[in-house]
Amino acid sequence: MRRLPVYLVLDTSGSMSGEPIEAVKNGVQVLISTLRQDPYALETAFISLITFDSDARQLVPLTDLSSFQMPEIKAAGGTSFGAALQLVADSISREVAKSTPDVKGDWKPLVFLMTDGIPTDQWQSGLNAFQNSKIGITVACAAGSGADVSLLKQITNTVVALDTADAATIKAFFKWVSASVSTGSQKIESGGKEVAGLNELPPPPPEVNIVV
Repeated sequence: MRRLPVYLVLDTSGSMSGEPIEAVKNGVQVLISTLRQDPYALETAFISLITFDSDARQLVPLTDLSSFQMPEIKAAGGTSFGAALQLVADSISREVAKSTPDVKGDWKPLVFLMTDGIPTDQWQSGLNAFQNSKIGITVACAAGSGADVSLLKQITNTVVALDTADAATIKAFFKWVSASVSTGSQKIESGGKEVAGLNELPPPPPEVNIVV
């Protein structure tokens, strides 16, 4: 079975404490429970959860939806953005099955990255590794006014911005992510095609602004 790997890469630095981090936790739980009700996603989507603060860690390796267990998430520390990009690249190279002449590997991963601030590490080194990974689509989300949109544009052309990092807005973002994963699964299951760009994803809700 060819899996559709989905990497959620979430900022858990100190500035996310309080309402934003609670909203992120709820958002991930809503995303998982929504996708569990989608027969296409249940068949193909595998989810990994990576968080970054003073360090980056993979809290959940690539896991099928029915086995996914919500880990403990706390907000504290800096914003090790470069370490997160490096960890995503390492995880993809370790977990995503490559195609061989005899067997088709997994589909290209979908990466959803959310941050509310500015990197506190040398993030360019992680960027090189990230850009050398074979990824289907990367969506970077600037949560609130503290995130640097121009920096996110260096990572991916697909950048969205949330005016505020409050519960309602973050929830809207995660609902859109789950709809996007469903669309990706459906395209694969029905036509054997991968999502190639933002125009193939569902239109984002009013809280989620596409950065042109």
